[in-house]
Amino acid sequence: MQLRGPVDQALSVRGWQALDGALSRRARAGGRVGVFAHELLVFGLKQAWACLFGGLMLAMMLAARAWWPADAPLARNDAMTLGALAIQALMLMARLETRRELVVIVLFHVVGTAMELFKTATGSWLYAAGGVLHVGAVPLFTGFMYAAVGSYIARAWRVFSFRFTDHPRWSHTAWLALAIYANFFTDHYGVDMRALLLLAMGALFARTQVHFRVRQAYRRMPLLLGFVLVALFIWLAENVGTFLAVWRYPGQAHGWHPVPVSKLGAWLLLMSISYVMVSALHRHRLGLNRRRA
Repeated sequence: MQLRGPVDQALSVRGWQALDGALSRRARAGGRVGVFAHELLVFGLKQAWACLFGGLMLAMMLAARAWWPADAPLARNDAMTLGALAIQALMLMARLETRRELVVIVLFHVVGTAMELFKTATGSWLYAAGGVLHVGAVPLFTGFMYAAVGSYIARAWRVFSFRFTDHPRWSHTAWLALAIYANFFTDHYGVDMRALLLLAMGALFARTQVHFRVRQAYRRMPLLLGFVLVALFIWLAENVGTFLAVWRYPGQAHGWHPVPVSKLGAWLLLMSISYVMVSALHRHRLGLNRRRA
C-alpha cells in the first residue's frame, strides 16, 4: 500500500502482499469478473484503511451513546473528547500519520472550532449539554470530527499514491477555500454566495483528473466526482451523528429525521476546503503534475 511507519510497513510488506497475492491467483482463475471483483475488494480495503480515524471516531460515538451511563462522574462529551485525543495520540505514536500531516490536522481543529463557535452561537445547530471540556457551547471533541476528514484525505493520498492531471494552481484553490470559509460566516448576514462558489469550484476543477493506484495499474476519475462522493459519506455520517443526538439541528429539536439532502452542497464546499488544506503538503508536486499523470 506504500504506507509509512513501522505499523504501516508491517501491514503492507508482511500481511498485505501475501494476502493480495493469494487473492490475485484466485481472481485470475475467475476471468475478468474475478479480476474486477479482486480490484474492487482491494479498493474497499484501502478506503477503509484511509478512513481509520473517522471510523474509530464514529465507533466511539456509537459506543458512548449506547453504553455511557448518564450519571457517570465523567460526562459523555468529556469522555468522547478524551477518547478522540487517545485515538489521535495512538495514530501518531504508531506513525499512521506523519508529523507534517498532524500540523494540518491541528489546523483543522482551529478552523473547525472557530466555525462551530459561530454556528452554535447563531443557532445553526446545538450540541448536547454536559462536561467541562468545551469552549462556549462547543465540546472539544467536535474539532476531531473535522480532523477526521483531513486524516482521511491525507491517508488516502498516500495509500492510493495520488497523481493529477490539469490541476489548478494551489494559490487559486487557496483563494477559493478562503472565500468558501468566509461564506460560512457571511451567510448569516444575508450575503450567501454558495451558488457562485459551487460554480467557481466546478470551473476551477472542471478538467482535473485524479489518478489513483489500487493495485499495480493506475485508474482515474474526475476530482470533482471524488469530492461529491466524499461529501455524500460525510452527509451519511452526519445523519448518524444527529440520530445519536451528538448534535441536532433546530428542525430536529422535537424528534430526529434525516438531514435534508440539500446539506450536501454545504458539505461539498467544506470538502473543498479540507482538500485544499491537505494539498498544501503537496503543493510543489501539484505544480509539476498540472499537465501529466
